[in-house]
Amino acid sequence: MKRKIKLKYIKLLVIFSCIIPIHQIKSQNTLSLNGAEGLLQKNNLLLLAEEYSISAAEASVIQAKIWELPLLTGEINAINPSEKKIFDVNNKGQKAFAIQQLIYVGGKKKNEIAFAKNNVEIAKLQFEQLLRTLKYELNITFYTLFYDLEKLKTIDNQITKIEYILNIYQIQEKKGNIPLKDIVRLQSLALNFKNERNQILHLIYENQYKLKLLIGDENDYQLLLEENEIFNSCKNISISKDTLIKLGIKNNIDYQMQLKIATSQELYLKWQKSLAIPDLNIGASYDQRGGAFQNQVNLTFGIPIALWNRNKGNIKLSEAKLKQQNINNDYSKLELTNFIEMNWKEWKNHQEQINNINAKTTNEIEEVYKGVINNFEKRNISLLEFSDFMESYTTNKNQLNEITKNWIISNVKLNYITNTEILKK
Repeated sequence: MKRKIKLKYIKLLVIFSCIIPIHQIKSQNTLSLNGAEGLLQKNNLLLLAEEYSISAAEASVIQAKIWELPLLTGEINAINPSEKKIFDVNNKGQKAFAIQQLIYVGGKKKNEIAFAKNNVEIAKLQFEQLLRTLKYELNITFYTLFYDLEKLKTIDNQITKIEYILNIYQIQEKKGNIPLKDIVRLQSLALNFKNERNQILHLIYENQYKLKLLIGDENDYQLLLEENEIFNSCKNISISKDTLIKLGIKNNIDYQMQLKIATSQELYLKWQKSLAIPDLNIGASYDQRGGAFQNQVNLTFGIPIALWNRNKGNIKLSEAKLKQQNINNDYSKLELTNFIEMNWKEWKNHQEQINNINAKTTNEIEEVYKGVINNFEKRNISLLEFSDFMESYTTNKNQLNEITKNWIISNVKLNYITNTEILKK
C-alpha cells in the first residue's frame, strides 16, 4: 500500500516538476547590441568630453596661422626750450611715428601650422580609439551578461525543480514513505545550485553596472541576441595569422597613433630648426624735424644677429625625442604582431571547439535529460543517480554556454585589434 502511495506521489511530482517555471522578469525594454552601441555614442560622458580635445587641437591650428601684430610707435615733443613751449607738435614743433611688422623667415609659420594640423589628426585618432575601446568593452560586457543570464535561467530552473521535489518528499517523509537521507541529499543539491547562483549573480550585477555606465542609461533592459546570425556569419570563417597581422599593422589605431606621434616629432624638429633662422622686422617711419630732412619718411628694417642663440638645445632635444619615438614604434609593431598571433591562436582553439558543437549534440543532451526524468518517474534510477545527473546536466549546459561566449568574445577581440569587422558580430 505504501509503495502505491509512494509511486503515486512520485508520478505527480515528476509531472509537475516538468512544468518549468521561468524566472520572473520585470517588464523591461529590450536592447540589442546595435541599440546599445547607439546609446553609447549618444550618451557616454567620456566620449562627449573627448570631443573637446579635437576642438582644442583645431583651435591651436587657428592660433598657429595668426601673425604677430604690427608695432606702432610714436614720439612727440614734451618741452621746446627754444620756444619755451610744452607739447609743441604744431608745424614748427616735432613729432615722429613708426610702424613695424615681424616677417617670419625660413618657413617658421608653415612648420608651426603643419605641426598643429598633425596634432589635430592625433586628437581625432585618440577620439576614434576611445570610441573603439568603449565599443569593445560594451561588446564584451553585453555578451558576458547575456550568457551569464542564460546560465542563471538554467540554474533557476533546476532549483525550482529540486525545491518542488523536496517539498513533496518532505511531506512523504513525515508520512514515513521517504527516507530522511533522500531529504538531505536533495537539500544538499539545492544548496550547491544556490551557491552557484549567487556567484553568477555577483558577475551579473557587475556587468549590469558596467553596461549602464557605458550606455549612460540607468534603465534595466532585456538583452536581445540573434545567435543564429552570429553562427551563420562567423562559424565557417577561415583567416590566416599573416592576414590578421597585415590588417592590424594597417588599421590598428594604437599603432597608427604611434606613427602619427613620430610624424609630429619630425614636424616639431623641422619647426625648431627653422626657429634658428633670424626673423626680419620691416616697417616705415615719419619724422617731422628730427631727421636729416624736414618731414622725413624712412624705410626701416632689423634682423637679429645669430651669434650665440641658434636654438641648439631645442633642436637636440627634438632629435632625441624623434629617435626615442622611432624605437617606440618598432616596439609597438613587435608587440602588436605578437598580440595578434596570441589572440589568433585563442580564436582558432575556440573556433575548433564551437565547430564540434552542433544542434544534434544539444538535442541529444536534452533527449538524455528527458530520459532520465522518465526513468526517475518509473523508479528505474535512484535519487542519488538522479541528483548526480542533475548536477552533470547543469554543468554541461553551462559549459556549452561558456564555450559559445568565449568563441564570440574571441571574434570581438580580433575585430578590435585589427580595427575591422572581418568577423561579424
